[in-house]
Amino acid sequence: MNKLVEVQDLGLKDYKETWEYQEQLFQSIVDLKIRNRREELSLETPNYLLMVEHPHVYTMGKSGDLEHLLLTEDQLEEKNAKYYKINRGGDITYHGPGQLVGYPILDLDNFFTDIHKYLRFLEEVIILTLKEYGLKPDRSPGETGVWLDVGTPFARKICALGVRASRWVTMHGFALNINADLGYFDNIIPCGIRGKSVTSLNVELGVRKVDLAEVEKKLLQHFSTVFEAQLKA
Repeated sequence: MNKLVEVQDLGLKDYKETWEYQEQLFQSIVDLKIRNRREELSLETPNYLLMVEHPHVYTMGKSGDLEHLLLTEDQLEEKNAKYYKINRGGDITYHGPGQLVGYPILDLDNFFTDIHKYLRFLEEVIILTLKEYGLKPDRSPGETGVWLDVGTPFARKICALGVRASRWVTMHGFALNINADLGYFDNIIPCGIRGKSVTSLNVELGVRKVDLAEVEKKLLQHFSTVFEAQLKA
């Protein structure tokens, strides 16, 4: 089992370009697994973790409802935002500058073949990262992602998750709000969940800006520990 994960920091990159790149990496792993099976080979499958920020964009998962996007095409253009219907699970979410997005493209045969466990592990990576900043993040029963003040009227989501998997190869991933412009969430019903707000790390810490690179470094350390993976740049 290959637990080496190649980390690629893409900086600020267009969502559609990143999605297409994900698809290329994802398909290359799937194709290799099919070849291994057909030709009775045991070629090692690679793993990747893409770290990126996106310009303003709304993405809708396979189970999403278009009514959860509260903007017209003209209003999207006014806000300099794009919209895509994509092939991950979940409903609608927002990505933008100040949000750290991670796309693990892993062959889970190298780790464990359990999607629910995979989602819980991603949540755990985020939870451990946020605890380093003195927060008390938690899971919300029945609601994928990472939340604060779960079970109270003040529950708010700080990290969204949405993944796709085929032949135990994953794509898409998590979006952690660090210095995000939360006003953009007002234009959707985030993840299709009404009545619950969204927050960002800088808001919770009461500071203007958090060092995104520092958060990314901590997150990668916890990813390595939780997944028992060796990361390489």
